[in-house]
Amino acid sequence: MNIKVILEAKLKEGFYKQGAFEYKKRLSGRVEIIETDNILEYIKNKQNAYIITLEIEGRELSSEQFAKKIREIEIEGYYNEILFLIGGAQGLDKETKEKSDFKFSMSKLTFLHQEAVLILMEQIYRAYKILNNEPYHK
Repeated sequence: MNIKVILEAKLKEGFYKQGAFEYKKRLSGRVEIIETDNILEYIKNKQNAYIITLEIEGRELSSEQFAKKIREIEIEGYYNEILFLIGGAQGLDKETKEKSDFKFSMSKLTFLHQEAVLILMEQIYRAYKILNNEPYHK
């Protein structure tokens, strides 16, 4: 299953970029980070993609529930990729939010978009450790 983290901004700070790309490396190419100026334009021709928007109003999941959600999407067999959409400083626009298959909140706290990418990458990494019964997750 291809997973893409689509960011409507840039990863500017070196330490966020370094952390996010460390998890990307650990995930052995399973996850791609894409920076774009227009998420809606990027996703408009995406078919068979399960779209997860990161929204403070979304549903909060534990790490185990998040792993289970990823596994359910993979098993369903209809989708060939999961797209996690993260807005820039202004968040995601209404039209983009309407394209969402699942609205996900990592917390009721507001994060910088760069922090959100890093946290999400770590949680994807953790999810696969959980799914593979590996000891990373305690």
